[in-house]
Amino acid sequence: MLAAAPTRVELVDEVYQIPADQWRYVDFTLRQQPALVSATFQVLTGRPLARIALVRSQDLERLRAGQPHGVLALTPLASSGNLSCYVRWPDDYAIVVDNHAAQSSAVHLRISLEFGVSPGPVATRLSPRRQLTVILISFAVFFGIVGFSARRLWGVVKGAPANRD
Repeated sequence: MLAAAPTRVELVDEVYQIPADQWRYVDFTLRQQPALVSATFQVLTGRPLARIALVRSQDLERLRAGQPHGVLALTPLASSGNLSCYVRWPDDYAIVVDNHAAQSSAVHLRISLEFGVSPGPVATRLSPRRQLTVILISFAVFFGIVGFSARRLWGVVKGAPANRD
C-alpha cells in the first residue's frame, strides 16, 4: 500500500537574480516514471513582470538559439504564479524563468516533482476576471428571465376581467 503512495521530490527552492529582459532555467530529467511537475515563482525585487514555462530540452535549445520554440505549460506575466503539468514521457525538461522587466529582478522559484499521481483533471480556480464575467452573465440571464416573466404576467393581469361578486 505504501508503494502506491505519491512521492514528492523538491527540486528547487531558491532565489535567482535575473538581469533585465533575460531568462534563466533549471533543467531536470525524467527517466522512467511520469510525474506531475509543479513550479511557483514570486518576484521579490524589481518590476513584477515575469513568467515561467515548462519546456522540453529540444525547445530549450531552440530558445537559446533565438528560434521559435514550443512550451508545455506557461504562466502569464505577473508578480507571481504557478503551473502544474503532468509529464508522461521520459525526457530532459527545463523550467524557464523569463524576466520581462526593464531592470534586474530577484525571483523566488520552487520546483517539485510528484510521482505516482493520476493524470486526471486538476481542480482549478477561475481568474478574478473570469469569475466576474460569469457573475455578470448569470445576473444578465437571471434578470432577463425575470423581466420577460414580469412582462408576460403584467399583460395577463391587465387583460384579466375584474372579478365582481
